Amino acid sequence: MRALVVGGSGGLGAAFVSLLTTDSRFNHVTAWSRSAVSVGGDKTCTRPIDLRDEATIAVASQELGAVDVVLIATGLLHDNDMKPEKTWRSLEPATMMRAFEINAIGPALIAKHVLPLLPRDRRAVFAALSARVGSIGDNRLGGWYSYRASKAALNQIIRTLSVELAVRHPLAICVGLHPGTVDTGLSKPFQAGVPEDKLTTPAIAAARLMDVIARLTPQDSGKVFDWQGNVVPE
Repeated sequence: MRALVVGGSGGLGAAFVSLLTTDSRFNHVTAWSRSAVSVGGDKTCTRPIDLRDEATIAVASQELGAVDVVLIATGLLHDNDMKPEKTWRSLEPATMMRAFEINAIGPALIAKHVLPLLPRDRRAVFAALSARVGSIGDNRLGGWYSYRASKAALNQIIRTLSVELAVRHPLAICVGLHPGTVDTGLSKPFQAGVPEDKLTTPAIAAARLMDVIARLTPQDSGKVFDWQGNVVPE
């Protein structure tokens, strides 16, 4: 099998690349990232892309060929210029645009160029990292407007992709994945209140999510699953 990891230089993305390159079921792993990918081995190749630049995605897709498993391990919650909003008074158009650009539009553009490369004659999986905070029904705390809304948009994109995919590739599966709280740069500023047994290493999180993926069927397409294999409320 062949796999693609988008965001291969990130904490969880790099863990996916490392795991896949040691998995005998996969004979080729491609890692796309804006930054250099430092993990992988002889059966791994890397390509630079920018989720905000569709042309880079198109070029990389032309070099990709058929792929059985696609993992989008990208996401933006905060950086030096962006913090999760605690109140509506903090809402800024530029911040919201950046969150949607990375968390929703980028994965949609990956799907546009990569879904046609999934095989039609066997099982294939397209999975994007989502988040429980993207669940509308599960939102009881409020805050984090841009991140919540952009992940909710991603979940809707996944559902909509799955409807079209069922017609074009009946054996394919399109899902969102919630990894839990993983010890990466994305969660680092918010780990103080997380119990030690709830904070997961990237390697363990990647292995758990791959186990979830292994159990999925086409009937699961369009849903979001957490690391335990449970469906996240819409």
